[in-house]
Amino acid sequence: MRDLRSLLAAGVALAVFAGPAAAQDYPAKPVRIVVSSSAGGSPDIQIRLVTQKMTEANGYAWVIENLPGGGGNIAPERVAKSPPDGYTLLMASAGPLYINPSLYPGLPYDIVRDFAPITQISHTPNILVVHPNVPVKSVQELIAYAKAHPGKLRFGSAGSGSSQHLSAELFKSMAGVDLQHIPYKSSSQMTTELVAGQIELAFQNAPLVLPYVKAGKLLALAVTTKTRLATAPEIPTLDGSGLKGYDFGGGSALLAPKGTPPAILRKLEADARAALASASVREQFALNGLIPVGNASGEFAANHRAEIARIAPVVRASGAKVE
Repeated sequence: MRDLRSLLAAGVALAVFAGPAAAQDYPAKPVRIVVSSSAGGSPDIQIRLVTQKMTEANGYAWVIENLPGGGGNIAPERVAKSPPDGYTLLMASAGPLYINPSLYPGLPYDIVRDFAPITQISHTPNILVVHPNVPVKSVQELIAYAKAHPGKLRFGSAGSGSSQHLSAELFKSMAGVDLQHIPYKSSSQMTTELVAGQIELAFQNAPLVLPYVKAGKLLALAVTTKTRLATAPEIPTLDGSGLKGYDFGGGSALLAPKGTPPAILRKLEADARAALASASVREQFALNGLIPVGNASGEFAANHRAEIARIAPVVRASGAKVE
């Protein structure tokens, strides 16, 4: 009986020490990151830059798996059902992070309940751009022109409920103007039509329109975030152009399935934040029109919940419907 008690006590001791030991050895094998957008897209580029730096500094090995489609919902559903052992993570874009909870009824996952936050990777500004044929040179001139010609100006987006669409809906609400929404199947198709003059304006991701702005084929009026772009500091913000408080854009974040051991989450958070703070990664983000974040997991979680709540009425007011 004494031997049995000794064995049981030893077993308990091993169980107690197994968790920290496993965390200290993490990662013992490649870590899979499931990305909610296609290869070559902005979130994919971001996570590859960050993970490359984490490999250089800490010896991680990675498997990047791109699962686009379904409005960005396929990847988080897959990761939510994965073992919470730190070897399957989610790189989520703005759709599943902030917009989809209000846009899609009956999602098979809950982006807050089913995930543990690690850090926000980026904030991605959209740029309000107009075709040169539109006789305006500033945000205030655009607002005046739109009020004088209600419903005449057409803005494009990558689809109903996209960040481009909702950026414009927030602009319409705050500026008190009537603009016509033209949804496209993709951002690239919309940008092509805009440059060709088939639509008058758009709130498009910075990396996709900056080359056309610099070539004089589009005119940039403002960025949608409260921070100016490092690569184009001459473009003002909407917040500073008469629409006080305007702040809308994309963004990406790194999350793990709920129940992932706290020690592993702390290591991932520390290493990802260090990578995002490095000069080389920040330089690459700036060149791609991105604002690196790298906040603490608790701060990210609070901001995440607040942003979902802030965007919900914008989604409702937009009338966006997804079957």
